Amino acid sequence: MKTRYVCRSRVSGPSSRSLRRRLALLVTVALVVLTPAACTDQAPTTADVVPLVENAGFEGSGDVSDDTAIWVDRADPSNSVVIADNKARSGGGIGLFDMRGQLLQFRAEGMMGNVDLRGDFPLSGSPVVLVGANNRATNTLALWTLNTTSRRVSPIAAGRIATTAPNYGLCMYHSKRTGKFYAFVTPGEAGSIQQFELLDNGAGRVRANLVRTLPIDSITESCVADDDLGHLYIGQEDVAVWKYGAEPDAGSTRSSVDTAGDGRLVADIEGMTIAYGDNEAGYLFVSSQGNSTIAVYERRGDNAFVKGFRVVANGDIDAVTGTDGLDVTSRDVGPGFESGVLLVHDGSNASGRTSNIKYVPLDAVVELAPPE
Repeated sequence: MKTRYVCRSRVSGPSSRSLRRRLALLVTVALVVLTPAACTDQAPTTADVVPLVENAGFEGSGDVSDDTAIWVDRADPSNSVVIADNKARSGGGIGLFDMRGQLLQFRAEGMMGNVDLRGDFPLSGSPVVLVGANNRATNTLALWTLNTTSRRVSPIAAGRIATTAPNYGLCMYHSKRTGKFYAFVTPGEAGSIQQFELLDNGAGRVRANLVRTLPIDSITESCVADDDLGHLYIGQEDVAVWKYGAEPDAGSTRSSVDTAGDGRLVADIEGMTIAYGDNEAGYLFVSSQGNSTIAVYERRGDNAFVKGFRVVANGDIDAVTGTDGLDVTSRDVGPGFESGVLLVHDGSNASGRTSNIKYVPLDAVVELAPPE
């Protein structure tokens, strides 16, 4: 595996949140872009990057929100929406936040684990944005549609969709080969990863058919699918990041991208997300919860390791600790995030009673032109 090296770099930001937002563009330009050319003769190190925004979080206390999915408004980037889970046993559900971190909507739907979304899902003859999550309280698959005008979600599942029990995580996949849509559900213990095909039931709702299971011998939460290349990445928390084929006929053959305890990932292996670029360019991000860092790998080929980094404090925005869920886009999502954003879970938000999400400019971490 080819290793690339980066220099440790710490960047300080403004001390005032209002000043930080007014100077978002300047701060973004000033952030150090972490590239391997600066210190190719040194051993790999962990770099520091800073967030520009943190979300308001949810009511309650503790680590109740640890995963996100972002919908990008191509017409009005600043109108983009961050959708977050709330996994509280009492009062859990799903919430929508804007690019300033303010809460737009909350639905008390149950103990939601992970959340993901895909656009252009065909429903009643029209394309919709389909949002999915695993409900840990009921061991079911939860589905909503996002109204992109009102920036609100509404339930759309055709009845109860039972999953493995206990379920723990979820990700979605839109096949470039067939055009079909899928949801993967991961188990909270040794068991099976499930792949469901998502379909219009003919009455304006979404049904799910189980099309494949993949055995796994210990707790597994995070997963992410590469829609263009047809890969599925699974995070077996204390073991490894595994790479499978994402198509339902791909079988159970897998390869290891990286393992816990090799110096880049410290258990638990948690959130994963993919930043897309043109011509198979892009990056796989993996959350290393044991040391609150994030490892970056090439999206193409054998997923060569690129760099590691941590999200540190920026004025009154505290540093990320106990990092879990991640999401990313390389597209413009508004002021300060014109080159994309990386959303990072902070398990212990110093300025609030619950965990929250930090918004990091993507170009503070990698340079990546968005796909056409």
